[in-house]
Amino acid sequence: MVHVRDAYGEAMEILRRERADECGGVIHCFSGGLEDAMAAIDMGFFISFAGPLTYPRNGPLRETAAALPLERLLCETDAPYLSPQPKRGRRNEPANVAYVYQKLAEIRGLTLEVCAEKISLNASRLFRWGAE
Repeated sequence: MVHVRDAYGEAMEILRRERADECGGVIHCFSGGLEDAMAAIDMGFFISFAGPLTYPRNGPLRETAAALPLERLLCETDAPYLSPQPKRGRRNEPANVAYVYQKLAEIRGLTLEVCAEKISLNASRLFRWGAE
């Protein structure tokens, strides 16, 4: 689990140097651009979006979410921080992840059900749920 803010170039350099591609993981609460996300995906990471994906002024982040391979995406809350619209300014709760799923589905042109199913499969692959 990697949390990066305003330092994607440096973080990717460190992850490459430390051979993170051998284990992969999650870029938590992603806020970077397409190039940053693709660099992480190329190293085997999943990109996880939280409340900021729903913010009206975050068009560039939504453009990035639209362009990334769906099979490498996750949704999260970052509770108790970064509440999604329309809960912004209040304490975040796990149930609010539904707003992130809804926004990602809208961005990708999917139904909420299909989006949730795809993201759930991604989480299962990442955490090896159901693996023997």
